[in-house]
Amino acid sequence: MTKQINILSTKKLLPNQKQELLDANIHLIEEDFIETNIKNFELSKVNDNLIFTSQNAVQSVLQHPKCNELKSKNVFSVGMKTKDLLTENGFNVIAYTGYAADLAEIISLIYGKESYTFFSGNLRRDVLPNTLKENEITFNEIEVYETNITSKKIKEKIDGILFFSPSGVESYFKLNTIKEEMCFCIGETTAEALENKKVKNIIIADKPSVENVIDEVTEYYKN
Repeated sequence: MTKQINILSTKKLLPNQKQELLDANIHLIEEDFIETNIKNFELSKVNDNLIFTSQNAVQSVLQHPKCNELKSKNVFSVGMKTKDLLTENGFNVIAYTGYAADLAEIISLIYGKESYTFFSGNLRRDVLPNTLKENEITFNEIEVYETNITSKKIKEKIDGILFFSPSGVESYFKLNTIKEEMCFCIGETTAEALENKKVKNIIIADKPSVENVIDEVTEYYKN
């Protein structure tokens, strides 16, 4: 009899995403290792261009009563899903990349004379604001959501773990360790967070999306 493969997802998956793992005879354990909450914020002093690096920031801004006033501005975003959410809601996305570092580079090289407002979360990484500062680009930042660590102790024996953010990695390590488990990451920044914890077994998805992470899992355990 073939050994059952146990996979932990560090966030709850959608039904169709779970199904793909079930179809591959993979047993899924899922827990939310982080939670995000929308914050109250003022939409004052908004510059000519907007920057979004996560869907959470978009969701938060969409709920603001003055949201429609922002739709005349050009938007720069990180991530395909973030871009899609913005476009579906009537925003004009003129540039998007897979990673914040790449977006910061495009802004600095091509759009450096413009001014920006960055809609961020409390645990955002420094790479984008630091690059804008270094290049003396005019920008301000409005914190629109917060991420809270919700660690869980995992008692089951697991073969692989799905990680979707550096904060998810931090949360997992608060109560758990990684020895031989294979870690499947949504992108390079998440993988870097694991490398900083001396984790060796890492596979990074071809594209930064949950679906691509799941494809890597099913491909890896097929053999």
